[in-house]
Amino acid sequence: MNKIVVITGTSKGIGKSLAIYYLSKKCIVIGCSRTKSVIDDINYRHFELDACDEKAVVDMIRGIKKEFGKVDILLNNAGIASMNHFITTSYQSVQNIFATNFFGTFLFTREVSKIMMKQKFGRVVNYTTVATPLRLEGEAIYAASKAAIENFTQTIAKELVPYKITVNAIGPTPIQTDLIKAVPKNKIDELLNKQAIKRFGTFEDIINVIEFFCDEKSDFITGQIIYLGGVNN
Repeated sequence: MNKIVVITGTSKGIGKSLAIYYLSKKCIVIGCSRTKSVIDDINYRHFELDACDEKAVVDMIRGIKKEFGKVDILLNNAGIASMNHFITTSYQSVQNIFATNFFGTFLFTREVSKIMMKQKFGRVVNYTTVATPLRLEGEAIYAASKAAIENFTQTIAKELVPYKITVNAIGPTPIQTDLIKAVPKNKIDELLNKQAIKRFGTFEDIINVIEFFCDEKSDFITGQIIYLGGVNN
């Protein structure tokens, strides 16, 4: 049977590219976003929801289980970024960032893991950012939400070991997507200069790491965080 891949945040950017990539590999892809589907493919299913809406997420995963009976891969791609001095950051903004980035990742991982535990196999890939190890000014809240994901990833990796589920995280450098459009050029240049390899990341860079994490031969790789661009923790 085709691999079943669940990807959050598939309306644009990396999430959309990942969905199209896995569809080209003959997988069945189930995506979600707050907006309607932008992908037209017989093997694609789309759910219109907010990643931090518990009932909607539970209903989505139950629907997947009913239709397909399994989930092989979960990519917790949905996320929102923010660049602002913490003094001028509203409480609502902090809530929104944590809701999508951390609570969304928690909800999808919890619900999908229930299916993976029964099938005794699964690959979960979470998303962090180089802003976390680099302690970038102006990204305190965004980086904090991703730091929570890193700790979550490494802890639940241990909890899911008995069920042959691996949980890892990828920390991309800036990719030229909508996520960084509002960031001033001098700030992006400053960030790129902190990398060992001073360039933007690409979709190919990201899929390379995700494919490594998700490969069936990578069953000895769990609880790991890989930052791109030569950034060290």
